[in-house]
Amino acid sequence: GDGLMIQEGSSVKATGRIAQIPVSEAYLGRVINALAKPIDGRGEISASESRLIESPAPGIISRRSVYEPLQTGLIAIDSMIPVGRGQRELIIGDRQTGKTAVATDTILNQKGQNVI
Repeated sequence: GDGLMIQEGSSVKATGRIAQIPVSEAYLGRVINALAKPIDGRGEISASESRLIESPAPGIISRRSVYEPLQTGLIAIDSMIPVGRGQRELIIGDRQTGKTAVATDTILNQKGQNVI
C-alpha cells in the first residue's frame, strides 16, 4: 500500500528493494511532497523512469567541472565571489547578519532557470 495506514504495532513486510523516486522532465516547475506526489493542483505527473533515492555519487575524475556561473542576484557576491552552477557554497556568519536572506534571495533569483 501507500503506507498511510501503518501504525504502531502494524505488521509490515520488506520488499527487498531500495527506495526509488520517479524522474521525468514533467517534474520541472512542479511542487511535490516528500513522496513525489504533486501538491500544486495541476494534476498527476507521469514518469516512466525511476532512480534510487540513495545512489553513489560519481567519482571526482568523471564529474564535469563547474563552468557556468550561478547569479545570486546580489551584486556584491556576484562580482567578488562568483558561484558556479552545481557548486556548493558555505554561508557562514554571526547571528542576525543575513545568511538566510542571502540564501533566500539566491533561490528566488533562480526562478525559471531549471535549478533545483
